[in-house]
Order: sequence, then structure tokens, then C-alpha cells
Amino acid sequence: MQRAARNRTKTWFLFALMLGILVAIGAAISGSTGSSMWIVLFTGIGLITTAVTYWNSDKIALRSMQAYPADPNQFRGLYEMVHDLAQRAGQPAPRIYISPAQQPNAFATGRNPEHAAICFTEGIMHLLNPRELRAVTGHELMHVYNRDILTSSVAAALGTVIQGVAYMLMFNRNNSNVLLNLAAAILAPLAAALVQAGISRDRETSADHDGALLTGDPMALASALEKISGGVQRHPMPADDHRVKAASHMMIANPFAGKVRNWFSTHPPVDERVDRLTQQARDMGQHQ
Repeated sequence: MQRAARNRTKTWFLFALMLGILVAIGAAISGSTGSSMWIVLFTGIGLITTAVTYWNSDKIALRSMQAYPADPNQFRGLYEMVHDLAQRAGQPAPRIYISPAQQPNAFATGRNPEHAAICFTEGIMHLLNPRELRAVTGHELMHVYNRDILTSSVAAALGTVIQGVAYMLMFNRNNSNVLLNLAAAILAPLAAALVQAGISRDRETSADHDGALLTGDPMALASALEKISGGVQRHPMPADDHRVKAASHMMIANPFAGKVRNWFSTHPPVDERVDRLTQQARDMGQHQ
């Protein structure tokens, strides 16, 4: 797929940009301490974090949501839905998990289509009708097949590392570079957050479009997003729960209550997504 190739290019660009920020932090500390070891140290931290995330992104996300494998007999309809859409896409079907969370949401995770998983919350299983759930499944499958998951996982992991090491600058005791250290400690995490949020919003928009093409039903996804948005407001997840934050950027909807519209939001506004899907339905000759 052309989009998969573009996303792989975007991933390598992300690696370079995030590692560049880490190297810049290391250089700031090295300049004030006179030791170049900090550049090597932070570059190594970035590379190790990337490798760990690549191999364990699915385990981390599923564990954070306390997800359990979906029983094929209990969730036979869900299995048939996932496998049917995977077959339509000509791709392997991911493993299927259920999270006990009552908030309606879903996410896909894993380093590639052969090692992917898709997770549905109990809340979304109860809220959506089969047509809407199929549309959400198509959205999540396209995250897998477009290889969005690696991009978002690496962005989140390196963003966390950058935020942590940037704080070290605040405690740097070299008074001659206090302003420089303070500026780097503030700007580096902001830069990382902007990159992560921008990439996350872009992949959500792409998955909406491609998922609707896969299912042939843009309006079902639009309806699902509106229901999910209302469900999030009724059952918000705790914004201070670091386990939830580990998977929040992967979810089909922002799991935290409130309608945040700014540069740091990881999800496009629901009304904008619905408008795009409505236009896509018109372009496909579908009547509303």
C-alpha cells in the first residue's frame, strides 16, 4: 500500500527528529558540564527505548487496559467480523482482546500486521450496533495495515523519554547556563508533544478514510464516533492514570472528558471527523 510506504518514511523521520531532540538536550548538558558523555547517553537511551517499544508495544498497551483475550465462542460474531474484513483487505487478522473498561473505545496495537492485536472495551460492545462496530473494526484494522501503530508508539515512548531527561536540565547547577537550560527544559518537551500530536491526528484521519473504504460504510463510522464521543463524556477515564495514558493515543477517541481543540490534542475533533466521513459518503454516491 502507498499509505503504508508513506507511514514507514514518516516513522524514520520521527526517529530522526525525536533522537535529534534528545541529542540537543545532551549537548546542552554537555556544554555546561564539559563532558560529551551526555550526548552518547541520551542517544543510547533513545535507541534502547525505540527498540523496547518496537518489540513490546502490544504488551504494554494491552496490559495498561487490563485486556484479556476474547473467547472465540463467546465473541463469535466479533471474530467473524474481524476475519471477514481482514480477508477483504487481503491481510492477516489480528488477535482480539476485550478490556473491562465501561467507556466505549477501541484501539489497535502491535509492531506489524503479523504481530498485531485489536482491543475493544466492554463499553463499546454494549453501546454500538453491529453495523457501527464493523465500521470501528475497519478503522482499527487500517491502523494495523497502514502500520500506524509503530509510528504512534515510538512517538509516545520517545516523547516520555524527552520529557524526563529535559527535567534534568532544571536541576543543572551550572549557573552560567541557567537560562539556556531552562529554555531547553521547556521547549524540548513542547516540541516532542507537537510532533506526537500532529502525527497522531494525521493517522486518525487516514484510518477514518481508509476504514470507511474497507467497510464501504462511512456513515456507520460517523454514527459510531458520535456515540463514542457521548459515551466518553459519561464514562471518562482518569486523566492522571499513567496506565491509561500509555494507550490513550492509540484509541479511536480521546478517552479523557472535555473537548480539547489545540495543537497538543492527539485526536481531531469528532465533528470534523464526522463532516469528512459525510463528504466521503457523498463522494461514494451514498444517500444519507
